[in-house]
Amino acid sequence: MENPYKPRNGCYRTWLIDLTVHQLRRRIFLCANARAQPREEAMQDMNRRSALALGLTAAAATPLFALSTPAKASWGAPNYGPNDGKEIAPGVRVVEVGTWDSIMTGTKSILVIDAVFQPGAADIESMMDNDMICFITSGEFTIKKADKTFNVKEGEYYTCRKGTTDHATNISKVVGVHRITILIPA
Repeated sequence: MENPYKPRNGCYRTWLIDLTVHQLRRRIFLCANARAQPREEAMQDMNRRSALALGLTAAAATPLFALSTPAKASWGAPNYGPNDGKEIAPGVRVVEVGTWDSIMTGTKSILVIDAVFQPGAADIESMMDNDMICFITSGEFTIKKADKTFNVKEGEYYTCRKGTTDHATNISKVVGVHRITILIPA
């Protein structure tokens, strides 16, 4: 059996038991500065037991990667009660999230609201007073603008321009939530 304390290419191979901090630092330094081992020497350390352990580890880890699901946003859809916010249409309520100062050119602050739609509910077609960025946190909606109609799903954005009309309908079977960021001009 090979002596574990014998230097090999300037690198001490030993168990980390009973080493002082100074000895450990010295051995790490020597290992880091050792010249690279040729391929044949590197493979001498691989025996059947090591190969079996590596294979079993790889086999055990494979299902973890194969069965994993893609990452989703961690914010989750807000859970609002039936009386939260202000009702603006049958089955549609608006809940104010907050207002923040803005450093964007031409924008004094931003107002964030959640429009909560019951399944099948629709808002009233209205003119946009400000530019807005809408994010769907849950549900799926049909958005009708003056020149086009399109669908947006959970996790997608769409925008509204000041002076244009917008009409949203929740076409999903779950409570739908628009997270709307209203850009308040300076």
